[in-house]
Amino acid sequence: MRFNLKSGALALVLFALTGADMARADPSGVWLDKDGGTIQVRPCGAGYCATISSVKPALDPGTGKPWTDKHNPDARKRSRALVGVPVLFSMKPSGPGKWSGRLYDSDSGQMYDGHLVEVDDSTIRIEGCALGVCGGEKLTRAPR
Repeated sequence: MRFNLKSGALALVLFALTGADMARADPSGVWLDKDGGTIQVRPCGAGYCATISSVKPALDPGTGKPWTDKHNPDARKRSRALVGVPVLFSMKPSGPGKWSGRLYDSDSGQMYDGHLVEVDDSTIRIEGCALGVCGGEKLTRAPR
């Protein structure tokens, strides 16, 4: 295969633009889920991590107390407050505006492979994947 200087230069420009898109994307901040709770996404290492920063309603109707991580498979963690629980772990860049890593679903107490996708400046999508099938939820940037 012969190297063509023109196509090689075009490939370098496209690579640079793709890298610029990856560098420009920044999902850091507080995000609102469909139930009114929030998660805090922050840089960690070469990617992003997130923790639950609020839940709605603030009290578990079954106990009248703040929500706990009651579905966690580790019995020692079931009584910890849900606010502050890590939900995204080491989400590393995997494409423009996309990071891949592990996530914790506090509703089921399960860990999944997953993605954090920046849809636009005001929307992200968090996807969990099991057996090759991915599902997720869109979150909107919380008002500042």
